[in-house]
Amino acid sequence: MNFGLVAHQPGQDFPAHYHEIMEENFFVLEGELEIHIDGEIFSCREGDFIHVEPKKVHYLVNKGKEVFKGAFMLAPYQIKDKVDVDYRP
Repeated sequence: MNFGLVAHQPGQDFPAHYHEIMEENFFVLEGELEIHIDGEIFSCREGDFIHVEPKKVHYLVNKGKEVFKGAFMLAPYQIKDKVDVDYRP
């Protein structure tokens, strides 16, 4: 498993991608996060937990007015398992 913390400024995004093997989870520590998972949009806030299955395209953007801070977890961890996708709403 790989675990880390991430911070995004208002308006900052993380490009769309998917993982062949890994599941990815996010826990919102502070602020707001909009996450697109296979075209479905979820608005998340502090305390929300988001689970993304392998092969599901996901795109993240901070649409809030404050810095978004979150934790992410990837498992089972693979060094090269990120596939970039051309998607931007």
